[in-house]
Amino acid sequence: MLTDENLKALIEAILYVAPDPVTLDSMVKSLEGEERERVKAKLDELIQDFARPEHGIEIRGIAGGYKFSSKPEHHDVLRRFVKSLKPPVRLSKPALETLAVIAYRQPVTLPEIDEIRGVDCGGVIHTLLEKKLVVTAGRKNVVGRPILYRTSRDFLVHFGLKDVGDLPSLREFEEMARQALGEDLPADQAISAQPSAVSDEAPIPTDESSEAVSADVSGDSPDQSATADIQASVNLGESSTDKLPR
Repeated sequence: MLTDENLKALIEAILYVAPDPVTLDSMVKSLEGEERERVKAKLDELIQDFARPEHGIEIRGIAGGYKFSSKPEHHDVLRRFVKSLKPPVRLSKPALETLAVIAYRQPVTLPEIDEIRGVDCGGVIHTLLEKKLVVTAGRKNVVGRPILYRTSRDFLVHFGLKDVGDLPSLREFEEMARQALGEDLPADQAISAQPSAVSDEAPIPTDESSEAVSADVSGDSPDQSATADIQASVNLGESSTDKLPR
């Protein structure tokens, strides 16, 4: 049996990650071995805790379930804040594949990315630069001195990573990108691997990314190839900016 503190913490986490109101029955089902009356009692304690004025959010009963929401008295300030936010970042399939190559092979040059993906990725690189998910990292000391690319601090923020050493396996990366960046690939569609694609064993640097460098958008290059089998396996919670009162 869970302790009172752990039970309350789990109920709070369930309410936070749920996109829709959570019923008491679904909580009890998820918390195997816990009695319904005890779960309801701890839920009521949480409701009282968040009702205190020092909290900016509350737990509201909605459509037979429970959901986190900002408090009505803060609505005007939150509306102004949300309007000031940048529009959400969305990535096409070619952009996601290119970002995966850069993330797991960084620092990497455009010719190296083109070789891995089998297509010209120049336009996609410009898109990733503009969205500030990728930055330049100097030039490689070879003939022609091509520009090196690496992921940015914004990349770490979007994916909730401390540094690139915390990158998940490639099989988890696609679902993380879909959740965090709004990638359009259907959840049941796998990205097929090429022999030269990046692998789960690719070396990962641990130094922090430099400041983002912006560039003009050239658009995503058409692409019929793919770079990795990064099938969905991770589910992330919704952003706190989605929890405004209705």
